[in-house]
Amino acid sequence: MADSAELRRADEAHAVVGVDDPDHGGRASGPGPGTARMGHDDEPRTVAPRKKRDFRPIWLIAPTMAILAVVIVYPVLRAIYLSFQANKGIDPDTGRFTEGGFAGFKHYLQWLVQDCGGGAGTCPPGTLAHDFWSAAGVTIFFAVVTVTIEVLLGLWMATVMGRTFWGRSLLRASVLIPWAIPTAVTAKLWFFIFAENGIANKLLGTSIAWTTDPWASRFAVIIADVWKTTPFMALLILAGLQMISQDVYEAAKVDGASAWQRFTKITLPLVKPALMVAVLFRTLDVLRMYDLPAILSGTSGATPNTTLSILVMADIRQGNFQSASALSTLIFLLIFAVAFVMVKFLGANAVRTQDEQRKGADR
Repeated sequence: MADSAELRRADEAHAVVGVDDPDHGGRASGPGPGTARMGHDDEPRTVAPRKKRDFRPIWLIAPTMAILAVVIVYPVLRAIYLSFQANKGIDPDTGRFTEGGFAGFKHYLQWLVQDCGGGAGTCPPGTLAHDFWSAAGVTIFFAVVTVTIEVLLGLWMATVMGRTFWGRSLLRASVLIPWAIPTAVTAKLWFFIFAENGIANKLLGTSIAWTTDPWASRFAVIIADVWKTTPFMALLILAGLQMISQDVYEAAKVDGASAWQRFTKITLPLVKPALMVAVLFRTLDVLRMYDLPAILSGTSGATPNTTLSILVMADIRQGNFQSASALSTLIFLLIFAVAFVMVKFLGANAVRTQDEQRKGADR
């Protein structure tokens, strides 16, 4: 009887752990539900039940996403829809007023290849479509020149403001004053400075037409824009400089690194995330520039400083809302392409760049 009881207990143990019993006909039944294979101590372990997905965070961000959809997504989709509609007006063939209708890519061809109904290049001089490529060149020129100057000056200003000296707080506050002034006020201020009898000509002893001469007016816009937005660049770059530990510079000094070596080997690589984000913001801002050149040079669409945004507003004033929507869509595509290239290939993604640097430091 004792032997049979011991055999029964052995069979029950083999059934629980799921092992082969060579004396009783092969493998016993496997582990039951909720039981894992035995560990090192030959004891069965229970598997934790799978957690259910929590959808409460979605309800928290849903109102914000709905507002963004109404404020941002709907206008973009509406502009794209209008860009494929014909402008309302008098039909030159019938002499009757038409409500528009589907126009296909007519407006896009009008802007891109100056097709005004008779083929490419048929838009006469003086029309807004004829000035498209010149306006695009002026816009890109402003973006390249102003952003380059603002990056150099902003990096220098941030380096100075990052040092410890008496009156540093006062300097930081005073530097931000131009950026705090509204752009329209800044443009009007520089309009008076660059007037025919303004301060600029009085100080230089010249009579330069700063608001009408093609290149002089462009340099006037560049000077005004650099004066206003360089503090913004300096502020973003200064935030990146504050994240660099002073121990890194102290270690470089101990190793005998010069000031230039510390700047090129430590400051620039570590401040790159903030620097690229600043460049991204300013580039996208300049590509849609309107108020500064409009106040300094005018909004007729035929001025030397006509940008793409000025063309949009000039077309709207003529009542061509559909063709203006097409031009707005082209500007949107241009800004999206520039942002994609800068984020994807030039490292203008602060979060990803910092994560990569952190992973590299951990290695």
